[in-house]
Amino acid sequence: MLARDVSARAARIRFVEAGSGPPLVLLHDGLASHETFLATLAHLSSNFRVIAPDLPGFGASEKPDPQRFAYGWDAFADSVADLVAGLGLGRVHVGGHAMGGGVALALAARHPALVHKLVLVDALVYPTDEHVLDRAGRVPVVGGLLWRQLMGHTLFRTYVEGSVYSGCTEVPEGRVDAFFASFNAPAARQAAHATIVAKADTRPLVARLPRVTAESLVVWGRDDRMAPVEHGRRLARALKGRFEVLECGRCPPDEQPEAFASIVASFLQSGGPSCRAPSSRSLPHVP
Repeated sequence: MLARDVSARAARIRFVEAGSGPPLVLLHDGLASHETFLATLAHLSSNFRVIAPDLPGFGASEKPDPQRFAYGWDAFADSVADLVAGLGLGRVHVGGHAMGGGVALALAARHPALVHKLVLVDALVYPTDEHVLDRAGRVPVVGGLLWRQLMGHTLFRTYVEGSVYSGCTEVPEGRVDAFFASFNAPAARQAAHATIVAKADTRPLVARLPRVTAESLVVWGRDDRMAPVEHGRRLARALKGRFEVLECGRCPPDEQPEAFASIVASFLQSGGPSCRAPSSRSLPHVP
């Protein structure tokens, strides 16, 4: 696995890369990093060239001032489009987890020529039973103070375990510590707060669902406490896509990497049209 940087229009992006074959770009949740895909990357890299970036503001990527980078759906999607162009990948498969699923959806709607197949994992598209620290983050003045100055390791752990890993039986050892290490700097805290505020409004994503033409797979963890399985069924119906449920919490790639990778590989390697065709496609698979 290699780690490299690429320059996007508003930020330097760090990404890890492994394997060869059709390119697959994987996008992480907010307050996380590419590390949520490390376990599954080992399985997927046997069939795909997997690229897992840290979105601007997170992990080892640049953390530009919110005056320069909007930290919203469109800004993140355009930065991923820049990554794809910068690496000369052409048309790619795109997968996104939670907030990263919303970014993947925005990318597919804004740049349809770039996205071959789309994988959405417990995607943040419909309003969720959000964490109390998300709500607190949007309170004027107080929210900024909390996220930019007062958020310590213990409170941060509470947030990550209740959001990124909602419903998980066990968070991988060291994962929260790694996330906190990249969060615990003024620029990163500022980026996190801006993201908390921006991601709350998912209405633009819902409005763009009819514009997504990529063949789609929706994967959901049955024990996700932020967004029930019905959110996944609803999303799969809207996209006329395939739907799969795994017996885990909100982060299938980190909880059940082998099963998750198997489902994703099967979908990406399957034949059929690369674009949605409601009149000719079979009914979606809904367990």
